[in-house]
Amino acid sequence: MKLRIRKNSLRLRLQQHEVKQLVATGAVIDETCFGTETLRCSIETSADASALCAELTSNTIRIRVPLAAALNWANSEEVGMLAEQATPAGPLLLLIEKDFACLQPRDPALREDDSDAFMNPNSSCGP
Repeated sequence: MKLRIRKNSLRLRLQQHEVKQLVATGAVIDETCFGTETLRCSIETSADASALCAELTSNTIRIRVPLAAALNWANSEEVGMLAEQATPAGPLLLLIEKDFACLQPRDPALREDDSDAFMNPNSSCGP
């Protein structure tokens, strides 16, 4: 799972196995260790959620997705799910996307692996 936070927006990109895991188990959880503290990020399906929503508690970013929306997204060519969540500081933009393979070769030093990414729809475009 890739997480990008920019100002008041939160964007997650899931690889193929993570999309399958979300549908099969209802959750994908990833962790980043900062020494004595760990940041967790989870995306979960919820039959109770009426819209995509996020919360931050105890070093955990938790995103809930309505089950029907998650199933539709996972089983279609749809690239992403987008929502705005009201907060006291203004709207929080939430975007969940399928992670596409990069069109340029990856720098091995970055240790990024695109082998499970979705095929990039632009990869068939010529110069």
